[in-house]
Amino acid sequence: MTRMAVASWMWSQPGLARIPALPRGCCVTLLLPPISRVSVLSSDPGLIIPTSQDPWKAEPKAPAHRSEHRLASDHCQPIPSHPRWSYLWARERKQVLECTMISPFLVLAIGTCLTNSLVPEKEKDPKYWRDQAQQTLKNALRLQKLNTNVAKNVIMFLGDGMGVSTVTAARILKGQLHHNPGEETRLEMDKFPYVALSKTYNTNAQVPDSAGTATAYLCGVKANEGTVGVSAATQRTQCNTTQGNEVTSILRWAKDSGKSVGIVTTTRVNHATPSAAYAHSADRDWYSDNEMPPEALSQGCKDIAYQLMHNVRDIEVIMGGGRKYMFPKNRTDVEYEMDEKARGTRLDGLNLVDIWKSFKPRHKHSHYVWNRTELLTLDPYGVDYLLGLFEPGDMQYELNRNSTTDPSLSEMVEIAIKILSKNPKGFFLLVEGGRIDHGHHEGKAKQALHEAVEMDQAIGRAGAMTSLEDTLTIVTADHSHVFTFGGYTPRGNSIFGLAPMVSDTDKKPFTSILYGNGPGYKVVGGERENVSMVDYAHNNYQAQSAVPLRHETHGGEDVAVFAKGPMAHLLHGVHEQNYIPHVMAYAACIGANLDHCASASSAGGPSPGPLFLLLALPSLGILF
Repeated sequence: MTRMAVASWMWSQPGLARIPALPRGCCVTLLLPPISRVSVLSSDPGLIIPTSQDPWKAEPKAPAHRSEHRLASDHCQPIPSHPRWSYLWARERKQVLECTMISPFLVLAIGTCLTNSLVPEKEKDPKYWRDQAQQTLKNALRLQKLNTNVAKNVIMFLGDGMGVSTVTAARILKGQLHHNPGEETRLEMDKFPYVALSKTYNTNAQVPDSAGTATAYLCGVKANEGTVGVSAATQRTQCNTTQGNEVTSILRWAKDSGKSVGIVTTTRVNHATPSAAYAHSADRDWYSDNEMPPEALSQGCKDIAYQLMHNVRDIEVIMGGGRKYMFPKNRTDVEYEMDEKARGTRLDGLNLVDIWKSFKPRHKHSHYVWNRTELLTLDPYGVDYLLGLFEPGDMQYELNRNSTTDPSLSEMVEIAIKILSKNPKGFFLLVEGGRIDHGHHEGKAKQALHEAVEMDQAIGRAGAMTSLEDTLTIVTADHSHVFTFGGYTPRGNSIFGLAPMVSDTDKKPFTSILYGNGPGYKVVGGERENVSMVDYAHNNYQAQSAVPLRHETHGGEDVAVFAKGPMAHLLHGVHEQNYIPHVMAYAACIGANLDHCASASSAGGPSPGPLFLLLALPSLGILF
């Protein structure tokens, strides 16, 4: 970083000067003219310095002097309370140092300091990068020996709305949560050896929704926006276009082959993503019969919660939110007794939890739980069927989660795998980090990214409990969001911090994270809101957007697909999204295409030989 670049980081608006964050322990020599007292803040977005034009008045002149300060905790003193500076007191902003006045000499000194200190010492040595590249090359060469085993188990992690920019930002956040710069951190999904891109469009939509995409990556067929478990011949909201156009999912294929199956989500269990695994609906919003139009009910269509309990009656594990859709209208919720919005919604008077219990064999151990304490009390190895509904609607954001009543995604995944892994024929597990999407829709990037980090932790937990030899694991997203981060931020800048510059148009600062549209669009006094006057590190801060919308929209670009385990190499290049379940089925020897499997009826099946594999590959295009 050049000294000129550092000098250009100074804020030009009256009363405020800004320089990049200094690493702790950086020694700066200050040649200070006798102007005024200032406070220097060493923080995540940078040093915030009130200048002589600030409301804090200049003190009497004093002789010029030379002063040297080392930025360390023993020099920190609190800044006087002032309403303009309330935003500085978020958790990310910790170091405070009182000194005497900023000057061009300070700017130059900091420029030199930043040049030498932002870069970790080991990264200054070319040998570090060469050795790293050579090790990566060796790892890649080892992948030339393909894993062509049959996948006994298949785990699919779906980050709802987890586009590439979200993956990158979550990586940085994960590193910063561990007190590292962040950019060099590796997510669990980053460690997967095979990566592809998935084209996410729906049959009738350039920018897709989560229902049509779920039908693609679970059922192997692209579909219309807003529909689940049906082909493109079904029109949204038109019940009479459903019959005869139903398509089944890989969850059903796995169950039909004798495997155990499970669904774990942080949304409602009858939300768009999980519902495509078991339901066939012309409208993703038909959560219960209360949300269905009379015409659809009269034509015989069933709501999604009803289908969850009836279509595939022996799903071993179901965990997530959505409790209110299982109980009769106005039934008081077990947790939120005074909340009318949490009450049951069903018009048909059915208690679907009781119906779920009635479908289970008496000699099996079936458990319904509604809170974390009940869940963790269970011995998963003694559980045959588990229904966990932890919230009336979607589960709480990870940052807001009540650790007494709501389990984390990682905890649910661990228990699900323990239950499912008892089946000698293996299992299929769908795991959705569904509230990544909700955080983005609300413009709350901090919520979205913490959801992504938690899902990555769940990926690591699943990896530790399974083997690469017999478990195919896929991580992907259904679609992206109009979420971005940029602004030439320096290495280690807080992912939620400010860009190191002001707009050259309105002369105001801006956060690195921005949205193309959404609820963060705010005008104050006819101008863009000055983010320095708000707490932009707050959990629920809504990042600024270019276009005002109540809800931010999805993005239309391709999303990443990460894969490891048997047949993971079949995911490469750029694919249509509906290709994904065909690969999972091929790897596990389930579904319609079993020609490459020597014996599909054996437990897990033997490994298909390379010749059989090559001969069978062309048939992938005509599966199912």
